[in-house]
Amino acid sequence: MLIDCNECAMQDTRACHDCVVTHVLHDLSRPLELDDDHAEALELLAEEGMVPVLRLLPRSATG
Repeated sequence: MLIDCNECAMQDTRACHDCVVTHVLHDLSRPLELDDDHAEALELLAEEGMVPVLRLLPRSATG
């Protein structure tokens, strides 16, 4: 999974500030690449309320 905040339609919105990527990383100047195991681990942590959920919404998905 490649997460590029510069390609997210939610960048610089309230959702961005409550996203796991913003929570985990303080330097968002480059894309974050997660393998399947790491992505699953973050999903499980979010389900348990330990970190925010991933709020990535690719700009292409918004039209």
